[in-house]
Amino acid sequence: MSLELQTDRDWQLAELPVPPRPKGLGWLSAVGPGVIALGVSIGSGEFLLGPAAFVQHGFSLLWVVLIAIVFQTIFNTEVMRYTLATGEPVFSGFMRTRPSSTLWAWVYVALYFLQVGWPAWAGTAAAAIFYLTVQRLPDSAIDASITYFIGVAAFLAVVVILSVGKRIVHTLEILNWILVTTTIGGFLILALLFVPSSVWLAAGIGFTGFDLTQQRFDFFPAGADLVLLGALVAYSGSGGVTNLVLSNWARDRGYGMGERAGYIAAAAGPKVELAHVGFTFAPSDEAMDRWRGWWRVVSVDQWGVFFVGAILGMTLPALLYVTFLPRGTDIQGLGISAALASAVGAQAGATVAIVIAFLGAWILFKTQLDNFEGMVRAVTDILWTGSSRVRAWRGGDVRAVYYTVLAVLVAWGIFALRLAQPIVLLKIGANVAGAVFVIAAPHLLYVNTRILPPHVRPPMWRRVALAAMAVFYLFFVTLSIASVW
Repeated sequence: MSLELQTDRDWQLAELPVPPRPKGLGWLSAVGPGVIALGVSIGSGEFLLGPAAFVQHGFSLLWVVLIAIVFQTIFNTEVMRYTLATGEPVFSGFMRTRPSSTLWAWVYVALYFLQVGWPAWAGTAAAAIFYLTVQRLPDSAIDASITYFIGVAAFLAVVVILSVGKRIVHTLEILNWILVTTTIGGFLILALLFVPSSVWLAAGIGFTGFDLTQQRFDFFPAGADLVLLGALVAYSGSGGVTNLVLSNWARDRGYGMGERAGYIAAAAGPKVELAHVGFTFAPSDEAMDRWRGWWRVVSVDQWGVFFVGAILGMTLPALLYVTFLPRGTDIQGLGISAALASAVGAQAGATVAIVIAFLGAWILFKTQLDNFEGMVRAVTDILWTGSSRVRAWRGGDVRAVYYTVLAVLVAWGIFALRLAQPIVLLKIGANVAGAVFVIAAPHLLYVNTRILPPHVRPPMWRRVALAAMAVFYLFFVTLSIASVW
């Protein structure tokens, strides 16, 4: 694959579109990318890695979760800054930097594959669906085969869902609004019913690094699984490449200059012209007022939806896991998503267990859908930006590229379901996500401070935050690697 290097001279001068100025419930129609990223985060760190870590080591690890989510929220807004200003996904910005667009295309495609190319969520969702059906955890070779075929069915369902409607990003938003409201609302109700006040208090204090059980600060519990800890830090929030693809979703949502760029339509939708080169605007008083309006939308989308939701999504399932499973329990096997349902069912009855198993299956299936869609979208946009041959294929219809990439990745996912336990695949992918931040945070800092026009560049405190984020994740990636070697 040889791709053409883009430069800022390619941008077309255009007016920045007028931003929405919603009030009250009108914000629900203005935000969107943040709820997709939140849906992914709930199924990665919040529902799988967080509970596995907190059950083993206690709530004192919540301090690192809080810092990670703050960093990721700042990172997300900076990713979306590039798209607001140019209408391009941030991968296009990366491809504008030296040494070559081809190199950076391969780097980010490889990172995307290494992080979310593993069907971990389909496998764990399959285990939850198995529990829903037979009311027990999968524990034999026959059970494993059954869960495999359930996982295959989940992948085929992904293809169907991503083919309906007109605009794929709208389908994702609707599904994730349903996911977020049902899961956070459902876990809040369950936590209020079954979690004692002492556990709520322990979780609240845990954000400071204090372990209420041991009556001391315990930032790094003795004997902690450092690979699991590195995975938790990376997937607190969305994690790695999922944060980057926020810019692609923002472009398709029509944020800022993205309104002028077009979008990737669903198979059932119309053919849409998708620009492969972005736009820029001149800094007038009116244009900068519009820019501030768009930045307000992005801020609410990320701080009001993603940040708040990620904190709740991490805390509420953990409260239930810690309440019903003894400290030190290892729940990293095939049935991690069904372990809570089984434990609660033994004490609170089968009905509650079925509700939790259903929530688990729904969360994990949706996470697999979003992760695969994000990967397909990122690869499609990289090819579309960098190759004139790809843009000319099938009459210049980007849907042909999108669904070809989707078919290849679904075939790979069905094969990869048999490679290893889902939690092992998830931990591998999550630690890759930490490495993604080590690379992408300084790369994003460079793009937003050197390539973007001066009037839309980030202030100094945001530049410092991106640099600090790279150091933060480098520390945990190093710990994880050192523990293995």
